[in-house]
Amino acid sequence: MASTDTTTKAGSATTARDDLAGLEAGLDALDAVQTHRTPVREVLVKKVLPPFLAVGLVLLVWQVLVAAKVTDETKLPALSAVWDSLADMWLGGTLLEVIWTSVSRGLLGFLLALAIGTPLGLLVARVKFVRAAIGPILQGLQSLPSVAWVPPAVLWFGLNDAMMYTVILLGAVPSIANGLVSGIDQVPPLFLRAGRTLGATGLRGARHVVMPAALPGYLAGLKQGWAFSWRSLMAAEIIASSPDLGLGLGQLLENGRNNIDLPGVFLAIILILVVGIAIDLLIFSPVERWVLRSRGLLVKS
Repeated sequence: MASTDTTTKAGSATTARDDLAGLEAGLDALDAVQTHRTPVREVLVKKVLPPFLAVGLVLLVWQVLVAAKVTDETKLPALSAVWDSLADMWLGGTLLEVIWTSVSRGLLGFLLALAIGTPLGLLVARVKFVRAAIGPILQGLQSLPSVAWVPPAVLWFGLNDAMMYTVILLGAVPSIANGLVSGIDQVPPLFLRAGRTLGATGLRGARHVVMPAALPGYLAGLKQGWAFSWRSLMAAEIIASSPDLGLGLGQLLENGRNNIDLPGVFLAIILILVVGIAIDLLIFSPVERWVLRSRGLLVKS
């Protein structure tokens, strides 16, 4: 009987050691996965090639529709006509100027919205009275189309850059603030209690505990805020066209409509789309990957 008990205990001890060894191996495997980096070739094949193939497919379908004369060229221009419009702008030295006019406005407006929306979102998230007072207003403003702000902004400031930035701010600030509020709402209460225990209260707690913990949700709000900034700017440039404002992508689109220049209209649409995607890929996507990787949420870079 004694030998049987000894054998049972030995078996239990062995099983416990095996379980601990398996758990340790699993944790080591997770650490190894987090530090693994994808080869450049694999990144090009999996992340760069698919978008180019998708764009190539769209252009192919476009050319097939034109060649088959599915519709009149006054409704769907040939790719060669759009290319000619692009070449004319490049040779005339206006292409980069037009793009920079809109990009500089959009980025500056977004930075202003960031400076306003971040403290506003933090205040709404942390102060119950402020949240009850203006939280629903921020939600309503975010759902309001940005184009609705163009007429009052023109009446307030006239046709100038102040009008443009006002429209951008009214479109982007609610999105950034709501993104930060959503991120803070998802912070585990244990983090906040631990921060208070260590003396991180007030502004120090917001800086060292709340903001880092809410970073994923905040970053999502920033991406959405940029999208609202860019859309708001395009709406303002299309509606409030003026020689005093300079020629931006929105004005380029509106000029194409006024001149019944369909290739020019499609060129403006393509440029607006390309710029919006480029800003996201060059700025926001790398930051998002860095945040996810630093938190162990991204397996491969």
